[in-house]
Amino acid sequence: MSAALPVTGTAEAQLLAEVDRWGAEVVGLSHGLHREPELGLAEFRSRDKVSRLLRSAGFAVQSPVGGLETALVGSFGSGELVIALCAEYDALPGIGHACGHNVNGAASVGAALGLAAVADELDLTVLLIGTPAEETIGGKVQLLDAGVFDGVHAAMMVHASAADEIAGSSYALGVWDVEYAGQPAHAAVAPWHGVNAADAVTLAYQAVGLLRQQLRCDQLVSFVIHEAGRAPNVIPASARATVELRARTVVELRELQEAVRHCLDAGAMATGAQLQLTPRGNDFAEPRQDTAMTRLYAEAMSELGRTPVDLAGKPCASTDMGNVSHVVPSIQPMIGYDVAGAIHHTPQFAQHGVSASADRAVLDGARGLALVGARLAQDPAQRHRLMHTSHTSGKASR
Repeated sequence: MSAALPVTGTAEAQLLAEVDRWGAEVVGLSHGLHREPELGLAEFRSRDKVSRLLRSAGFAVQSPVGGLETALVGSFGSGELVIALCAEYDALPGIGHACGHNVNGAASVGAALGLAAVADELDLTVLLIGTPAEETIGGKVQLLDAGVFDGVHAAMMVHASAADEIAGSSYALGVWDVEYAGQPAHAAVAPWHGVNAADAVTLAYQAVGLLRQQLRCDQLVSFVIHEAGRAPNVIPASARATVELRARTVVELRELQEAVRHCLDAGAMATGAQLQLTPRGNDFAEPRQDTAMTRLYAEAMSELGRTPVDLAGKPCASTDMGNVSHVVPSIQPMIGYDVAGAIHHTPQFAQHGVSASADRAVLDGARGLALVGARLAQDPAQRHRLMHTSHTSGKASR
């Protein structure tokens, strides 16, 4: 574990000491989450691990919240400025914590513990919001809609990565499950009685392929066909596919969704099949990284011996933290550790999530976030800005 470097300010020294005091437990949490990975909406043991550690530090913990059984809110202090740390802890099917959410979640818990030590002095309320199912439905969006983020003035988390990065972005995202229902018939005896669902999904697939020529360079469509018939002598009565759409902004995502919907409708219209379109989870908005919070995080990490790379809005993957950032001033920088060249969502990336380098990332991430919270609280201009920012319903970002 890396030792925190001296930082000016009594409150800041105190919170860093508190992160160090809880260091073994916070790293133990990361390892525990990694050892028992759980899929989104089934993170019961993970939720309980986080809850136990928070309660042992004096947090009041509520779960379930926002209609999600595995969500939680831990609260400490009663100050006017409310700062939320978002903790992810869902894993991926078959490959465990291959996105590093054990690191993400533990770092947020560590930051919350550090800030709690100075909550009274800095007139803070510290929240740790456990946010399930980032990899699937986008639990943060549901928590936003349920009012869990109401009254929060700033929200933060770090994300596991191969490098320290700030100011990055990610794509707005929407995922649709597509089903065409046709009419079966014998392919040799009376094919004219059939309505071919395989033809419908094939036409839609081809239409999307042709559409790509007219898309913006940062609008992406992925289309996979799951089923399009089982026997060659039967006109297929059903076909299933999934379409994943990404764009630089949620506005451009809406444009893309409209264009792709026309392609899907065309498959149904040309064949007579019936189209059923089902959104998978919640649409993700692009992140809006708060400029002042990003600067404070970069300064804090520099003091801790790290030098984050400024990605200046370069999009990568997608996250429901983007939706939070449309409602609450937020940051989600990347915290780096040695992954030996592995990339996210691979077994190799998961293997490095409990290394000594990953453990340092957990604690440095906790320290960096806690320092940002303390410096926001101590800066009158920032306090005023955050407390007087208009926080609208989370649905506005969708």
